[in-house]
Amino acid sequence: MQPVKVPNKNAGAEQPKPGASAEGGATAGNVDKIRDILFGSQMKDYETRFGRLEETLLSQTAELRENTKRRLDGLEAYFKKEMETLQVRLKSEREERSEALKQLSRETKDLGDALNRKLRDAEDHNSESERGLREQILQQSKELLEEIQKRQSELGSLLDRRVQDLSSAKTDRAALAALFTEVAMRLNDEFQIPGAEG
Repeated sequence: MQPVKVPNKNAGAEQPKPGASAEGGATAGNVDKIRDILFGSQMKDYETRFGRLEETLLSQTAELRENTKRRLDGLEAYFKKEMETLQVRLKSEREERSEALKQLSRETKDLGDALNRKLRDAEDHNSESERGLREQILQQSKELLEEIQKRQSELGSLLDRRVQDLSSAKTDRAALAALFTEVAMRLNDEFQIPGAEG
């Protein structure tokens, strides 16, 4: 802070002009003395007051600077603490999310393994069912084939017996031809019994 300038006691006095008489110089000196007598004590009081005011301003400025520095230091410490707290919280949240992601990955893998096991079990069950079904179809096919062979054998035996019966009856060709002719005529409604016409 700039020191307070004290007004010069002789600032308002008229400066002697060059070439003025000695009488004018004596008058100016007398005016200075009168002014010093009238205002000297007030000027000293003003100087004292200005000095105290300057000291007060310097003291208050230093105190204000110190308070400002202290508050800025406190604010800086607060921000540092908040930043550290925020970093700790972010780190904790990052670790929690990482652990949750790992847990989710493990659960997904477990679910995938369980699904694969179920699919394998279902495939095994289907394979067993297909084998059982094929065995049943094969068994039924065998039974049906045996039944067909049995019926075919029975029909062959029956046909053999009929042939033997026909052979034992000694049906001749002429009688057989007449029989077929009669059957054909009956089918065509051409057969008429003798004596039936009237």
